[in-house]
Amino acid sequence: MLDQIVLIAGVTVLGVLEQAYFSLQVIYARRKFSVSPPSTSGPPGFERVFRAQANCSEYFPLFITILWVSGLFFSQGLSSICGLLYLYGRFKYFRGYAKSAHGRLAPLYFSAKVLWVLIGFSGLGILSFVCRFYLGLDLMQMASSALGLTEDGEGGL
Repeated sequence: MLDQIVLIAGVTVLGVLEQAYFSLQVIYARRKFSVSPPSTSGPPGFERVFRAQANCSEYFPLFITILWVSGLFFSQGLSSICGLLYLYGRFKYFRGYAKSAHGRLAPLYFSAKVLWVLIGFSGLGILSFVCRFYLGLDLMQMASSALGLTEDGEGGL
């Protein structure tokens, strides 16, 4: 069982560490720009770092949820790769936003696309499971046969 989730768990831990890094950057920005808690406004440099961290934190529960659903129902390997790409995109987003508001856009679009891929994987994985478990239809086997990826009678790749 653990071998089926170890990659997803690893990406999850990396994601948590990334969130911790973003939070530390807000602490450093507070010191640099002399903005004491609980204030959330200050010089533009502070506000960009604060907003970048807040935006990344807002999306994190969505990412973790869809990462696990995709990994459990679709493919641990592909989901983990997408998860790493998403984390990379969010890192670039954070760094870009900290420098300028415009610097966040390309990484934002990239990470959003990766998130949509994970949502698609999750939907396909759940649909496949429901069809197999409740209807007795193996969509993956049917697709493999239709694409000529399996030979009749052998049942495998």
